[in-house]
Amino acid sequence: MEIKVLGKGCKKCNLLEQHAKQAVKSLGIEASVEKVTDINDIAEYGVMKTPALVVDGEVVVAGKVPKASQLKEMFKK
Repeated sequence: MEIKVLGKGCKKCNLLEQHAKQAVKSLGIEASVEKVTDINDIAEYGVMKTPALVVDGEVVVAGKVPKASQLKEMFKK
């Protein structure tokens, strides 16, 4: 699984990255968590609000920070 956190590095972006890593660790799944901070790369996903979360190329969250438990449910699918 490939997970990308899109954002310029704000507090919420960093929190989303932490939650994503927590969810991956607690599920014990193989996944890479990458932070994307370049505005042009973020724009390629059509995201207008950050932070955003991309899982295997699909934007699943934009403009909010779900809890790690909510992310676990997303990552199970």
